[in-house]
Amino acid sequence: MIGLKDVETSRMRISPYIHKTPLTYSQSISDLTGKDIYLKFENLQKTGSFKIRGAMNYISQLKDKKINGIVTASAGNHAQGVAYAGKLFNIKTIIVMPENTPLIKIITTKSYGAYVILHGKIYDESYSYAKSIAEDEKMEFIPAFDDEKIIAGQGTIGLEILEDLEDIDAVIVPLGGGGLSAGICIAIKEKSPKIKVYGVQSIAFPCFYEKFKNTKIENKPSQTIAEGIAVKKTGEITYSILEKYLDDIFVVDEEKIAQAILLFLERTKTLVEGAGATTLAVLLEHGDLIHKKKIVLILSGGNIDVTLLSKIIEYGLIETGRLVHMIVKLPDLPGHLSRVINVISEEKANIITIHQDPSLPLFPKIESTVEFTLETKNPDQIRRIFDKIRGIGYDVEILEKGGLKKNE
Repeated sequence: MIGLKDVETSRMRISPYIHKTPLTYSQSISDLTGKDIYLKFENLQKTGSFKIRGAMNYISQLKDKKINGIVTASAGNHAQGVAYAGKLFNIKTIIVMPENTPLIKIITTKSYGAYVILHGKIYDESYSYAKSIAEDEKMEFIPAFDDEKIIAGQGTIGLEILEDLEDIDAVIVPLGGGGLSAGICIAIKEKSPKIKVYGVQSIAFPCFYEKFKNTKIENKPSQTIAEGIAVKKTGEITYSILEKYLDDIFVVDEEKIAQAILLFLERTKTLVEGAGATTLAVLLEHGDLIHKKKIVLILSGGNIDVTLLSKIIEYGLIETGRLVHMIVKLPDLPGHLSRVINVISEEKANIITIHQDPSLPLFPKIESTVEFTLETKNPDQIRRIFDKIRGIGYDVEILEKGGLKKNE
């Protein structure tokens, strides 16, 4: 098993090629969570994520090895790290990405000179295909997480944290394949064992959580907005390290991840992708279970497809009660719609859209369904609007929109 010395050697090897990213205290996130929160801005790293660290550590050691090129599989961030390193060292690079990879990650990976192949619906399928290419073409396969060189490179984040801020209580790390969390565990735990390290996974892909807790989460979503940690199977090397060092693992739902992305945008003016936002999402969802006070959140990346960002923001607004889609059933007669609009006006909510099912001239309806999208202040205001609409005799309910089921 690799140790602290490997991480320290990796730091000396890769430091000329990467940024030492900022670690700063966030007053707004601290006030929100009731803890002292520090943010490690790996979303400001070269290529937009921490992945460049492990990729650079691995590929920089290939300079004297005769190879036909390098190939890897990645949901995006590892791809960009490998492509960047391949270009830097003038090595032919092939990247296999899942078909649902955000466009921004595909475009950026290509911009570094890599040849991109889209194959498979999830990372595991892309991985198998990339391995076959490496074997057929006699190329070097660069693992995304389950490799000692990759883990050691990612662990350099832990060294930077301890260098800047020794007296912390805990670190929260996004957990996909485990390379980042395993590396940070080695750096943190072998230098300061008292510091807790917590991993967090999306509820859609909780492979480490299920294995650690010896449990099975039923009815999991098939996709996640935290696609950077959408890994179906635990790594062997990473699991052995995390089993030894990791203090606990949590899972978070999609709404909380969306809420965290929105909070980072509003409170810290920082764009954080879904995987990185899980570290705040876990405090929003399970903060009462994390009793440590002085905590570092790893913001692992900031690469979000702009076409997805608006939907994520909508999820976050819905989760915080600042946006609501609702259906009201009204008699199909003049005057009833205006009564509902008056209620909304009295509550000072903003109507964004109204859509009413038109009546067919030959078949007039007795009842009409009207869909509203409202900009609101909080869940209490939404409840008041619903109560008042019901109070004047109309049925109203939440409209499920965007794939998220919301309760009133």
